[in-house]
Amino acid sequence: MSDTKENYDEVQLKIYGMTCANCALRIEKNLNKLEGIQFASVNLALETAKVSFSSNLSNEEVIQSIEKIGYGASLLKADPDSNSEDRETQERVELKKLLISFLLSFPLVLSMLPHSALPFAFLHNLHSPLVQLILATPVQFLIGWQFHRGAFLALKDFSASMDSLVSVGTFTAYFYSIYLGFFKPGSFHLYFETSALLISLVLLGKHLEHRAKGKTSSAIRSLLKLQPKTAIVEREGIEMEIRIEDIQKKDTVIVKPGQSIPVDGLVLSGFSSVDESFLTGESLPVEKKAGDRVFSASGNRDGVLKIQSEALGEETVVAGIIRTVSEAQSSRAPIQRFADRVSSVFVPTIFALSFLTFLLWYFLLSPFELSIALENAIAVLVIACPCALGLATPTSIMAGSGRAAEFGILFKTAESLEMTHKCDTIILDKTGTITLGKPTVASILSLHSYTEEEILRIAASLEKYSEHPIAESIVKHARDQGLAFDEVSDFFITPGGGLEGKIGSMNCQIGSPLFIKNNLEEEFQNRIKDLQTQGHTSILLSVNGKVEGIIALRDQLKPGVASVIQTLKSSGIHPVLLTGDNSHTAAKIGKEAGIEEIYSEVKPEEKARIVRDFQKKGRKVIMVGDGINDSPALASADIGVSIGTGSDIAIESSGITLIRKDFDSLLYMLYFSKKTFQNIKMNLFWALGYNSLGIPLAAGGFLFPWVAGGAMALSSISVVLNALRLQRLNPKKEISDHK
Repeated sequence: MSDTKENYDEVQLKIYGMTCANCALRIEKNLNKLEGIQFASVNLALETAKVSFSSNLSNEEVIQSIEKIGYGASLLKADPDSNSEDRETQERVELKKLLISFLLSFPLVLSMLPHSALPFAFLHNLHSPLVQLILATPVQFLIGWQFHRGAFLALKDFSASMDSLVSVGTFTAYFYSIYLGFFKPGSFHLYFETSALLISLVLLGKHLEHRAKGKTSSAIRSLLKLQPKTAIVEREGIEMEIRIEDIQKKDTVIVKPGQSIPVDGLVLSGFSSVDESFLTGESLPVEKKAGDRVFSASGNRDGVLKIQSEALGEETVVAGIIRTVSEAQSSRAPIQRFADRVSSVFVPTIFALSFLTFLLWYFLLSPFELSIALENAIAVLVIACPCALGLATPTSIMAGSGRAAEFGILFKTAESLEMTHKCDTIILDKTGTITLGKPTVASILSLHSYTEEEILRIAASLEKYSEHPIAESIVKHARDQGLAFDEVSDFFITPGGGLEGKIGSMNCQIGSPLFIKNNLEEEFQNRIKDLQTQGHTSILLSVNGKVEGIIALRDQLKPGVASVIQTLKSSGIHPVLLTGDNSHTAAKIGKEAGIEEIYSEVKPEEKARIVRDFQKKGRKVIMVGDGINDSPALASADIGVSIGTGSDIAIESSGITLIRKDFDSLLYMLYFSKKTFQNIKMNLFWALGYNSLGIPLAAGGFLFPWVAGGAMALSSISVVLNALRLQRLNPKKEISDHK
């Protein structure tokens, strides 16, 4: 493929007509063979596909390639309500077909009873081959058409699926019943009820499965419900109610008590308490006043707020959460590859086993008893449908990632959800990760002619261009002192080091002692050492090549850090502290946290090297950070974890985002990863165990075909219901009980 990455478009599709894992694999294989496709991934549980393709292709061509092999496809609608309506419409159609199928199948079930067991004389007519044919035919050809069509299209593609098993099994029972009823008179038992009931039970299983799968995405739907449809905007002094899509940046949005906030923005005026529990996890509302930041989907409680809109639609925090969870749910976990490999050979193997069962019964176990041989062969076909195997992994991923999002843990991929708990080393950045990330100015030391106020003003003028927590604390301190900022030109930032720029004719630098390479008098060097011993971070200000001041800052550990570190240790996870700060401050913070292995005065590029050094020793590494200078290390680690309040680059470089401030989120992250993986393994065990047990029973003649059909349907439902258990997980309770 000669196209560059920039020439590829990505689209999400809704897929219709998939019945098992083989269907998803078949669609993927077909798409990936298409010229111009970069990659295609199909999710059976979500019934969606993500496709990246060259600009030489169109959406319509991609959809047509799916339709050619017998499935339906359409663009996944951006409006969640529309997708919900489509799902509900589809469920209503399925329910109607299901009711009709059972209505026609029930008399056929009664026909299995002898005359003496039927309460009314007219029911004796149910034993008539013609009556049974009339009842079974609509089920076989109309209700069951979707299976026969899928089987035919799979055959054209030289493949097989669940449709193939159901179609062959029901047609065998149907036509054998015609032979017995009309060409071999006197046969007491026909098998029309087998074909009709099989289709009915498979439809019932798929219907219940769809309803249960819908619940696995409840976390996303609950977030979507928080977003309002309209908003009140003030333009040129006039208030108007408009659709949320029509809000523009810098609009003044008015939010009244009881309404949801429609945008991310800054409070211009007003005072109110706001429910941000979806974001912070705190049940108590947060007071908001002029200058405070608010987020879309938060609930305004008791006051009127005027908000200047800053982020709209897909740019909002809640939209980012929804997008991250959706992407995780549609991605494929490494363990899914095992299920895919099994599914790809499963159906042909089952056809071979079914044929072998027929031969054994017809020639050895019940010689020349065609009905017994066929019945057992059909039972093998039906009970072995690989639906449960295909659903085992994606349903757990959907439920686990959705529940984790409710606790502020955003797994970006299924791989990160599966692999996190397998890591044995966790490397933690200091500032903003294990500390509050809001250092306060403890003291300002003037070394020569500048006053403390002048040193603070110059430092804040430079730092206002940085997003680093230290910069924010210096700027805040200057504002609290009522100082005005100077204009800065030729500004330049050195990640992990410091800043430099010109203020008037002065060449200014601010940063760590390693960054400011000027010589300091011994007296001031000792003063810096004293500050570092006390756990303070020293920031030097240099003007025209001469160090003029020292700003000492103090940061505090986040609440509960020491307890979390101890829990990590007891779980077999080795904690490491990594910081650009000096060794004295790092040692003091490390001692308070309970971390023995500490790397201090580390430059950004060295952080990634340290991560790789651990990996070379065979360690699986989690890197936790929140700054731009952490990005290389986050990208190098096996699992990169960013703090949601950190920089956009750090968040982009990581596989997991923690959007809440409490340090317990690290334990929740490991908890959800472990529980989800255990759930996946349990699903796979039962799916494979079910087939391992069911196939011999069916081949041995211990299961009627319709019983096998019911068991097959129940296996899929049981897998989905087991995955739904993840939605009841409560890490706060379970982790606190084990501390």
